[in-house]
Amino acid sequence: MSDLLLELFSEEIPARMQRQAADDLKRLVTNALVDRGLTYEGAAAYATPRRLALQVVGLPSRQPDLREERKGPRVGAPEAAIAGFLKSAGLASLDQAKIAKDPKKGEFYVAVIERAGAQTIDVLADILPAIIKSFPWPKSMRWGAASERGDSLRWVRPLHSIVATFGPETESPEIVRFEVDGIASGNVTHGHRFLAPQPIRVKRFEDYALSLERAKVVIDPARRRDIILHDAKDLAFAQGLELVEDAALLDEVAGLVEWPVTLMGAFDESFLLIPPEVIRATIRVNQKCFVLRKDDALTNRFILVSNIEATDGGATVVAGNERVIAARLSDAKFFYETDLKIRLEDRLPKLDAIVFHEKLGTQGERVRRIAALAKELARNVGADAFLAERAATLCKADLVSEMVGEFPELQGLMGRYYASAQGEDPSVAAAIEDHYKPQGPNDRIPTDPASIAVALADKLDTLVGFWAIDEKPTGSKDPYALRRAALGVIRIVLENGLRIRLLVVFAAAQRMVWFDAETPFRKWLEGHLLMPATAPHVKDAPSVEQKDALREGILAEMTQRTNADSDLPLAPIQQYFRVEAPGILLAHATDLLEFFIDRLKVYLRDKGARYDLIDAALGALPSSDPASPDHLLPQAGEGGPPLQDDLLMITRKVEALDTFLSTDDGRNLLAGYKRASNILKAEEKKDGADAYAHRHAPNLRIEPQEHKLAAAIARAREETAEHLSKEDFAGAMRALSKLREPVDVFFDDVTVNAENADLRLNRLRLLAELRRVMMGVADFGKIAGESATA
Repeated sequence: MSDLLLELFSEEIPARMQRQAADDLKRLVTNALVDRGLTYEGAAAYATPRRLALQVVGLPSRQPDLREERKGPRVGAPEAAIAGFLKSAGLASLDQAKIAKDPKKGEFYVAVIERAGAQTIDVLADILPAIIKSFPWPKSMRWGAASERGDSLRWVRPLHSIVATFGPETESPEIVRFEVDGIASGNVTHGHRFLAPQPIRVKRFEDYALSLERAKVVIDPARRRDIILHDAKDLAFAQGLELVEDAALLDEVAGLVEWPVTLMGAFDESFLLIPPEVIRATIRVNQKCFVLRKDDALTNRFILVSNIEATDGGATVVAGNERVIAARLSDAKFFYETDLKIRLEDRLPKLDAIVFHEKLGTQGERVRRIAALAKELARNVGADAFLAERAATLCKADLVSEMVGEFPELQGLMGRYYASAQGEDPSVAAAIEDHYKPQGPNDRIPTDPASIAVALADKLDTLVGFWAIDEKPTGSKDPYALRRAALGVIRIVLENGLRIRLLVVFAAAQRMVWFDAETPFRKWLEGHLLMPATAPHVKDAPSVEQKDALREGILAEMTQRTNADSDLPLAPIQQYFRVEAPGILLAHATDLLEFFIDRLKVYLRDKGARYDLIDAALGALPSSDPASPDHLLPQAGEGGPPLQDDLLMITRKVEALDTFLSTDDGRNLLAGYKRASNILKAEEKKDGADAYAHRHAPNLRIEPQEHKLAAAIARAREETAEHLSKEDFAGAMRALSKLREPVDVFFDDVTVNAENADLRLNRLRLLAELRRVMMGVADFGKIAGESATA
């Protein structure tokens, strides 16, 4: 078996592109080999700032021979069919084909095509140039005189040389000969740009990696990361300090150096008066350095990573970095002190000049919507309405500050610092920072009530707004991070144990969004309401104040829908809200709720919940109690179960269902349910779907087992209804568990499909009652992938 070594040596590759480029190189080469029948034992790709390298081990020396039998036309077929067969099979005449027999189709021609496998080194010489020419860099360039040609090589930075060798371990490998845009492959590479720039002749990967190591190049990025991290920790420990680890920065720095050398620098202690996050951002973003701490407080020391071993021990490198960092921190200090002079509320008018989205208005309009929604949400989450509204009003003010303009990643955080310094309530300051959270699955969630209200309002305004303008996620595309926003709402609600009816909240958000967004209502408003006859005080382009006045005057119409068939004449605004708007709003809200349910399924699955149990919990039939809120919920499709909008209730039901099915009673009752459901589905095909909709007749029960099951069903119906009304899902499951024994006895001793038609119908109706009672708690037919119909 033989090994391949490939190196593409160039000018500096951006650190952010190196990992993906190494993966792409490995994928493209190995896929091309496998497509040509060349399997391998292993492959590994590496990247440094100046090179991509690939090692493929365990390749055969040549392709396997190919033998293919290609079926042709029947014997005696028309000449045109035979000629086409001969041409496609590469045969000169029918004498080179053989005749095969088929008992049904008779005799037909078969061409036996045999091709000798090519030498692997020749296959490599064929596929490698094509891969290099079409390499998928996110950004690439042409260079030199060849750049005048449209077909010249494009690479991320100018490509200087190509190493390509192939051969077994026991022999000297050969060069895979090819050329790409004037660059011929060979076996010569180069070491570190400054420390060892001399050419190096290599054979296979082992001596290639060892030679580069001697030439001050660490080829493996994982090893460079380990060296940086280990040496940085050692330097910090020697000074009694602790490294503030940063995985993303570590990856980036490892992509900037081929020979990492860690050094320590310092800055003036007066800069420690700046918020520590600002210091870290300044040093991280501008100089790619790590900060150090002691006793959980930042110190005035930092770790830098050099790409050279300086003769002066790095003193000059450290001094240069210290000068740049001092200048950057001086700027940051100036920004911070300047920002503190302007109160947050005084910055709000500038938000009206920032467009959030061309169809959703400005940041100023959005802040006013969030503030109104946060005030409404406050009572649902136990927050003070004034504090929630105040925090929401100020939550985006830091976007127009000098500091956030320089470091956008500090938005929210700087708002908290400014709010605290300007005497705002601590809950308001915390909410300004926390309303962006969670920003990922591992990020912490807000827990203070005011923070919860603002965080929910911010995310729900985004979701309702983008739904209103029909900018929803499609497939893998989610440019506005709406899936993350929905998951954030789910986490905040569930992890804080909140009872929130999403449809009610959607309606509140819709009332606000529809005035600012380019929605059907906005278009109707501009085309009908803003006419002199109906609103003479409003011009074609309503101002913020005019829209606010309109909102106050007609919000009641959106929530108090009246009879559309009334004989009373309706003004245009009333007509719209009473007849047209409710249906549009409900359609948007229902679609958004279904999106939330899909996200909830993902969240619960990640927590270990079974997908089928989630579907079962969501598929419960509505309560028969007319006072139940289930009757106010839209249905999941025509005749389907109501769409559940209480995330905490759904989650508790899934947990109760999982606990129930882990018991013997639960498992056995599930088996009985499926047996009853399968019988009913089979018989409904004969009798019709509505044949068993009526209650069974007690006078047609002749077996004691029937009486016992009927009594158990009646008792379970009452008990489950009582437990469900109290949202005691575990109690509802316990009530169902009492059905296990009568169900088992019924199926053991009673023939459902009796010869007497009346008895058969009555027993099927009894089983239909069993199914309905159980589906009132959960759709047990969804468990383990099966389905049942109520």
